[in-house]
Amino acid sequence: MTWGNWTTVSEFILVSFSTLSSEVQALLFLLFLAIYMITLMGNVLIILVTTADSALQSPMYFFLRNLSFLEIGFNLVIVPKMLGSLIIRHTTISFLGCAIQMYFFFFFGAAECCLLATMAYDRYVAICDPLRYPLIMSRKSCVQLAAASWFSGFPVATVQTTWIFSFPFCGPNRINHFFCDSPPVIALVCADTSLFELEALTATVLFILFPFLLILGSYVRILSTIFRMPSAEGKQKAFSTCSSHLLVVSLFYSTAILTYFRPRSNNSPESKKMLSLSYTVVTPMLNPIIYSLRNNEVKAALRRVLRRILGSQKLRLT
Repeated sequence: MTWGNWTTVSEFILVSFSTLSSEVQALLFLLFLAIYMITLMGNVLIILVTTADSALQSPMYFFLRNLSFLEIGFNLVIVPKMLGSLIIRHTTISFLGCAIQMYFFFFFGAAECCLLATMAYDRYVAICDPLRYPLIMSRKSCVQLAAASWFSGFPVATVQTTWIFSFPFCGPNRINHFFCDSPPVIALVCADTSLFELEALTATVLFILFPFLLILGSYVRILSTIFRMPSAEGKQKAFSTCSSHLLVVSLFYSTAILTYFRPRSNNSPESKKMLSLSYTVVTPMLNPIIYSLRNNEVKAALRRVLRRILGSQKLRLT
């Protein structure tokens, strides 16, 4: 395959975890397969419960449904190919396939950063301006904010992916990662990439650091408001509505910032793989667990849904 007149690479080899023994890779395959299934089932369950239960129709759960859709997409882009690389050594991915995987990785990643910031804004309005909350977070406003979060993934994914795959790839073609992330792919380019790296840093600041600062600012105001509340019950209720989102944000951003803002001298391929595993595999699994176990409304809705399912089965049997 030729991309312009320069590219001679027609496919890439994903190094993944091929340096490990076959036994370790088999164990990792079983572990990641279990995590993958839990992630899919957990996020699908969150979508079904928050859609079916009338008590979970507030803006917070509307955004939670969108987050679950994003997590499912994120997993589908990364994990199946990674599982394949644990079974087959030197798993290959076509030039176009690598570009598609990278595109959707950027798309879902940028959209999730913006959606987490939107969810923080929702909690800010709910706690700091509760009287105007129904007006500010109307159904129309929620749809617009969610759509803007999803749409934010398109420009960064389009610019980054198109730019990277317009470079010449003259060989070698071994990507030292378990998916087509930009740094290990850029390492294979046989041209000057300094201008792209400057643009990539700018995009990273805009779509990772800037939303994180918005979230941080929102929670500073939220905590300030909570500490001024006169009743202990009100403080506890306010904390409980924010704790799940704050924990999810901490997990996602801590690993993402460590991955993309560490100096290159401290960023070995193996450490980057471990950090990437945390936000591409582990965090999407933990999100539905966190929102289920730490949220009384979700737990109550799950019980109601299970009672309805069990009740309908009993009726069929009788």
